[in-house]
Amino acid sequence: MAAGAVQAAEVDGAAMSVAWGIPFVGMLLSIALLPLVAPRFWHHHFGKVTAGWALAFLLPFALVYGMGAASVNLVHALLAEYLPFVILLTALYAVAGGIYVRGNLRGSPGLNTAILAIGAVLASFMGTTGASMLLIRPLLRANDNRRHQAHVVVFFIFIVSNAGGALTPLGDPPLFLGFLKGVDFFWTVRHIWQPMLFLTLALLAIFYVIDHKLMGEKGEADLPDPTPSVDVTGAQSRLGFDGRMNFVLLGGVVALVLISGIWRTPVGFDIAGTHVGLPGLVRDVGLIVVALLSLKITPACVHQANDFGWGPMQEVAKLFAGIFLTIIPVIAMLKAGVDGPFGAVVRAVTNGDGTPNPAMYFWATGVLSSFLDNAPTYLVFFNTAGGDPAHLMTDMALTLAAISAGAVFMGANTYIGNAPNLMVKAIAEDRGVKMPGFFGYMIWSVCILVPLLVLMTLIWFK
Repeated sequence: MAAGAVQAAEVDGAAMSVAWGIPFVGMLLSIALLPLVAPRFWHHHFGKVTAGWALAFLLPFALVYGMGAASVNLVHALLAEYLPFVILLTALYAVAGGIYVRGNLRGSPGLNTAILAIGAVLASFMGTTGASMLLIRPLLRANDNRRHQAHVVVFFIFIVSNAGGALTPLGDPPLFLGFLKGVDFFWTVRHIWQPMLFLTLALLAIFYVIDHKLMGEKGEADLPDPTPSVDVTGAQSRLGFDGRMNFVLLGGVVALVLISGIWRTPVGFDIAGTHVGLPGLVRDVGLIVVALLSLKITPACVHQANDFGWGPMQEVAKLFAGIFLTIIPVIAMLKAGVDGPFGAVVRAVTNGDGTPNPAMYFWATGVLSSFLDNAPTYLVFFNTAGGDPAHLMTDMALTLAAISAGAVFMGANTYIGNAPNLMVKAIAEDRGVKMPGFFGYMIWSVCILVPLLVLMTLIWFK
């Protein structure tokens, strides 16, 4: 990297004003409010709104810090963060969308709870995105004869799209970043399995009670089922899978991600000041090939049966493009530590004697992960705690566990806390489920998730 590029990329977060966070806040408020107050406008123009907020950051940033800094930060956000993120999501979306769970499932409280439990197990091994894309469609079909469906999707986001990914680096992006930094692959499962099991079982129990009560309402269980008991060819079918070759491709996705974390080499390319490593490049190209291969080999009737379409993926890709760009100054200010505009947040995680406060690390990481991207938030507090994986895994194991748990579990607090949340919401709405808005969803998370997280703090992180 040229010296000029290095200087352009180094923006002092300590010297920045909190006003630089306005485009990011505007982006969040747009996602939260416009679908409620102007749904037709948002549906047709959310891409333009996203581009507007991105430009509201980039143009002033270029004027103040120069075109060099703007271009370097833009390229870094796209090549090092956004594109790998979107490519992985696209591959998982395409492959999972090519698997059709056939058979006439009926959405009883017992069956719904079982599907959520299976998703929680799968999420740590095929990623929260992969598990979410695999199971959300059959779960929606199983409940398509019911008046009450939104609560099923909300708990699916809580359990499958978030809590279930807490056991391995394959489960959720923050943990994968920790793996890349040197955290042992099995460290997470050894230190977080108890909080994860507590949260998952508690959520499953609460869901069963709520679903059983709603199922018991007059006429709810007797509504006609619009889902035919046929396979994709129209013949009578038993429970099973169509598009089974996609399970092999799903294994390929997992292998590519895992290899990119294990394979260490300095070989790579510098593009406008951003180093694109060979392992990451091979992973991303491989994921694109897997996605294209899935689209090629999956019969059209499977996609048709799944109501497969690119609308939800396009929405997530456009919205997170704006989030990844407008979040640049916010992350820079957080990285400035105690000297930055958010110094109070960094100071809050440290006791008076200089020792770390695990409970505060848990909540600081979690609250910020609810509204920022949880992967860079994890890195901020990983580095705040010292950044030495050997020390964090041993003497500061409780602190690292708190950071990891906060980033994963509290991603469920809002629709934007974790990428699968927004994808699941979009798929549910695409199938006619009336989902709660941004703040309506937060009422669910505050009333159900937050009390469980408080208990978790008292039991494991005090």
